[in-house]
Amino acid sequence: MVKLGCEVLADDPPSWLRTCRLGLLSNQASVNRSFENVHRIIERLGGRIEYLFSPQHGFFAEKQANMKESTDGWNSRLQVPLISLYSDKRQPEVELLEKIDALLVDLQDVGTRVYTYTTTMGLCMEAAAEAGTKVVILDRPNPINGAQIEGNMLNDGYRSFVGRYSVPMRHGLTAGEFARYLVQHCNISCDLEVVPMQGWKRSCLFSATRLPWVFPSPNMPTWETAILYPGMVLFEGTNVSEGRGTTLPFQLFGAPFLSQSELLSYLAKFNLEGVVLRPVLFEPAFDKWQGETCCGFQIHVTDALKFRPYYFGLALLQSLLEVHREQFRWLPPPYEYEYEKLPIDIILGDAAVREALERGAEIDGLEAGWQENLDSYQAARQSCLLYE
Repeated sequence: MVKLGCEVLADDPPSWLRTCRLGLLSNQASVNRSFENVHRIIERLGGRIEYLFSPQHGFFAEKQANMKESTDGWNSRLQVPLISLYSDKRQPEVELLEKIDALLVDLQDVGTRVYTYTTTMGLCMEAAAEAGTKVVILDRPNPINGAQIEGNMLNDGYRSFVGRYSVPMRHGLTAGEFARYLVQHCNISCDLEVVPMQGWKRSCLFSATRLPWVFPSPNMPTWETAILYPGMVLFEGTNVSEGRGTTLPFQLFGAPFLSQSELLSYLAKFNLEGVVLRPVLFEPAFDKWQGETCCGFQIHVTDALKFRPYYFGLALLQSLLEVHREQFRWLPPPYEYEYEKLPIDIILGDAAVREALERGAEIDGLEAGWQENLDSYQAARQSCLLYE
């Protein structure tokens, strides 16, 4: 049985939990297997929370993406401020962190560089290092496993809120391991403690944990969505719908101009294992192509261990560039507080990847080109790993 970090904490509460002034970064998905939120767990254990912090999408994961900010509020149960870290500020003020002794972090990440919860965690760690405040990560599973990594490393020239630290697109770390990586390899010298899970193995997909999935953001309704996310998030930088505004975000893609037969024919040149594309029509209720009929596909992952989501996303982009050269477009900025660079470039983490796709470069060759950096990352992360 997999026991979450918050459950391990509850089983053996440290003495500091009852004596320290605490902050907590969490949201509505920060629950144990009985759906009890972590702030109630801490309250039940006698901990004294002084401030609650919420990441992008708000505490209840009610806000959509791309600069849909949430406001500060008040938690009436705890009688403490709820501070949004996705508003005019995306990092807690050092002066505020100086008022607490420890900042607890309990967020469900999805194993992809551009999912902003690790950026928010890192920004908190940076501020905590300056304030001298301890950071404690209550660890959770990487839902798409911690064994497989994929994609290019972030180019420092393309750092943004959707990619602040140099890791590959599919990084293969839990939140706790990611925090350890930041301390060891990204010059964040905060006082860090990780409360690890018990019983989790690196090869585990979320379904193997038998834990409940509570959506951590509005377009991550199931853990299966997370499998597709490292590749399908690329479509946020295009004029092709990634399924936002439907009941199957990231599992659908399409546009009114898309030719299903031509796209399938072009995709046949790629080695796409573990996935089937089923032609569909859909009509987004909001976001791109709102109210218009889109021709596209539902993506069915048939073997999650063979499926390579980033390779799949790059193959789709290159196919659309070839098949729909006249209609397909990269969207202009702004995107996630970047007002100059193309959204696709900061999502990919390097404009060179987009440029290679545009000139028809072989994706296998691209992967070979960044393998040396991936090997270095694999070696560097070894000391950060907490699970077999």
